[in-house]
Amino acid sequence: MVIPDTPPQHLDLTTVASDLAVRDLLTRTRDWLRAHALPDETCGTVELVLAEALNNIVEHAYPPDAPGAIRLALQHGPTHLVCILSDHGTALPGGVLPDGTLPDHDVARDALPEGGFGWFLIRDLTDRLDYRRDAGWSHLTLEFHLPAL
Repeated sequence: MVIPDTPPQHLDLTTVASDLAVRDLLTRTRDWLRAHALPDETCGTVELVLAEALNNIVEHAYPPDAPGAIRLALQHGPTHLVCILSDHGTALPGGVLPDGTLPDHDVARDALPEGGFGWFLIRDLTDRLDYRRDAGWSHLTLEFHLPAL
C-alpha cells in the first residue's frame, strides 16, 4: 500500500526582517498552503494579510540599520488556519492593535493617503485577531476560517 505524501500540519519559519525575507516567507507559505489544496481565494487572502503584517514588522518594529528576527508559525486544522507572527522589535503603541479604521478615500487621487489601509485589510480579512507582548516578543495571531473541501 502506498501512503500519499501529506504536508505537515504546521510550518515554522524564522528569518531576519527585510523586504526580501518577506517575499521568501510569502512564497514558502503559498507553497505550503497549496500543498494543503486550499482554494486560490483562501491562499490569496492569507498571503495578502501576511504581507501587510510582515511589512509592518519590517517597517515599524525594527530600525532600518538593525533588523531583527521574524518568526512565522502556521497551523492547519480541520476548520481553521492559525498564523502567529512574532518579533522582538518595538511593541505596538499602547500594547494594542490599531483600530483599522479605513482612511478617507473619497478624495482626489493626488490627495489619497499613502498608508493606513493595511490594518483595515488585516482586520477585515481575518476571522480572529490577537496581539500580546511577552518577554520582549510581540505575538500577532491571525486566524482564518477554512472552507469545507
